[in-house]
Amino acid sequence: MNVSSTEDFDRVDLKILRALQSEGRLSNADLAERVNVSAATCHRRTQRLFKEGYITGVRAEVAPGPVGLGAMVMVGVVLDRSTPESFGAFEGAVMELKEVLDCNLVAGDFDYLLKIRVRDMADFNKLHGQKLIALPGVHQTRTFFVMKEVKENARLPF
Repeated sequence: MNVSSTEDFDRVDLKILRALQSEGRLSNADLAERVNVSAATCHRRTQRLFKEGYITGVRAEVAPGPVGLGAMVMVGVVLDRSTPESFGAFEGAVMELKEVLDCNLVAGDFDYLLKIRVRDMADFNKLHGQKLIALPGVHQTRTFFVMKEVKENARLPF
C-alpha cells in the first residue's frame, strides 16, 4: 500500500486503519469517536477502505495452544526445477494443506518458506512423511521447530 499515491487517502483514513488494526471489533460508533468524525462519515470511509483494498478482512486471532496446535514449524522447500510451471504446481498443491498458514516464495537457500501449525513433533512427522515431501516438484526440505515465538503477527508499521 502506497498511501501517498492515493489522492483520496488522508489522515482520517490512516487513523481508521490504525484503530482497526489494533482493535478490529470496534463498533462504528466507537471508531468514529476515536478518529473524531461522525458515525456516517466513519462508516462511509471504512466501506471505501474495504472496497479499495486497504482493508482485506477482519478476523479473530485464535490462540493456537488451547485449540491443540501448540507447535509451530518453519520449513524451507527447494524445488527440483525453477520454472513457472513447477512453481504453479507447488503453489496450487500447498494451498490445499490446512496446516500451512503461510507460504512465501523467497530468495536465498530455499525456493519457499512455509509456516506450519501442528499439535506436536509426531503430528509434524506424519504431515512431512505423507504430504510435504509428496508436494509437486519438492527436491529437498529443511525443517526448523520454533522454540519460542518472540514476535508474531505484528501490526503494519504505518
